[in-house]
Amino acid sequence: MSERLRLELEESNSEIAQLRDGLSMETPTIRKDLSLISLLPKWSGAETAVPLEEFLSSIEGAAKVDRWTQEDCVQLANLRRLDPAKAFYNYNLDLHAADVTWEWYK
Repeated sequence: MSERLRLELEESNSEIAQLRDGLSMETPTIRKDLSLISLLPKWSGAETAVPLEEFLSSIEGAAKVDRWTQEDCVQLANLRRLDPAKAFYNYNLDLHAADVTWEWYK
């Protein structure tokens, strides 16, 4: 019986070593909860649309809850925009810059 336990212990130690090696070599996966996106209003810029301040505030509120980055906020604002606001965005190439911050974007 002690021989069997010794073999199981060696096998377990080997598995633990393999798991440790795998953990140290892989980059951890970071998952973002994007479920709040569907609750964000869409914004067209029309008179009947939600006010711009409310649109931006809803993005910032969701960002705090889900720990979104500034880049996430910019991308989500782009996704939730409708025409004619989408046309305005397409016309202003400065808004397409890779280094645009949320504060500048607003």
